[in-house]
Amino acid sequence: MADRISPSRAGLRQGLQNPQGVRESQQQEQLEQFGASKSRPSPLLAACVAEGIGTFGLVFAGCGAIMVNAISGGQVTHVGVGLVFGLVIAAMIYATGHLSGAHLNPAVTLGFVLARHFPLRRMAAYWLAQCIGALAAAICLRLLLGDAARLGATLPSGSVWQSFGLEALLTFFLMFVIMAVATDTRAVGQAAALAIGATVGLEALFAGPISGASMNPARSLGPAVVGETWTSLWIYLVAPPIGAMLAALCYRWLRLTSLAPSPSRP
Repeated sequence: MADRISPSRAGLRQGLQNPQGVRESQQQEQLEQFGASKSRPSPLLAACVAEGIGTFGLVFAGCGAIMVNAISGGQVTHVGVGLVFGLVIAAMIYATGHLSGAHLNPAVTLGFVLARHFPLRRMAAYWLAQCIGALAAAICLRLLLGDAARLGATLPSGSVWQSFGLEALLTFFLMFVIMAVATDTRAVGQAAALAIGATVGLEALFAGPISGASMNPARSLGPAVVGETWTSLWIYLVAPPIGAMLAALCYRWLRLTSLAPSPSRP
């Protein structure tokens, strides 16, 4: 009966008989593995693409609703515009939340970094992806709908500081809700998209006529750059990050304090 040779022993025998061939085979396998790792896109790239697509959807639908409302003589209505912003945020969170976290907002990314829920080294890449998505959406709207309603640009209807205060407060409460449903396991995570979308829609309904209810530097930057509307743009680049940072720090303190063990009573 022929001797049974294990695969490991067979490989050893082959190596002893043809060591040059074995080395070449090993080198070929290493090259194939290296090539596969080089051709595979990085997780950061995939997350950034998801952020860009999500922000594109937000600006395209939200600002598009403002433009269509102006073109159609008010058929969408202010309530309809607010609902569009809330619904598209919820949809994009469901679509991209598992891919990138669905920040869709440079102020939210900054808040997460400050609260230590997102690495600082990825912040610039997320900001770039969000701004590119917003700019691309504004360009598409310009090509499809012209320059109606200044591409949905955010403009203060009252004083500059009134809009600044509103944008900071609106973003504070938006980030507070996001921190609760996205970072605290005690909250109902399955309803995160609905809670965040409802917050955006609610704030757009009551504050939109005053400040535009941007709460998002990328959402304001895209239409402003493409439509060359620079009036009071700094409000929407500065106020939302301030509100987001304050909310992130506030909720982080509340969460840590509520989780701290209470002193035992005698």
